[in-house]
Amino acid sequence: MVIEWLKVRVSPELREKFIQKDAEIWTAMLSEYPGFLSKEVWINPEIPTEVVLMIRWETLEQWKAVPTERLAEIEGRFTQELGEQQEIIEAAQYQVRKFPLT
Repeated sequence: MVIEWLKVRVSPELREKFIQKDAEIWTAMLSEYPGFLSKEVWINPEIPTEVVLMIRWETLEQWKAVPTERLAEIEGRFTQELGEQQEIIEAAQYQVRKFPLT
């Protein structure tokens, strides 16, 4: 499994709308692609401008197979619906390794 991890700066007054539109637009689109497993949205109660998106993919190849044109199209739609563009302040990818229990 591969984790796509994004930390986004969101104005506090738009945070709930961001989360709602993210589910309606981004998560709905990503779920159409093979390899998409799930997505979580984390909010930091100490930092109201911080939202973390954690997306699980079966493989890196499946994640990277999502067409860049489709990503750009969805980003445009998301920005239009939200009313402003949000800044990704950190991005990372992780591999999940499972070890047998002894």
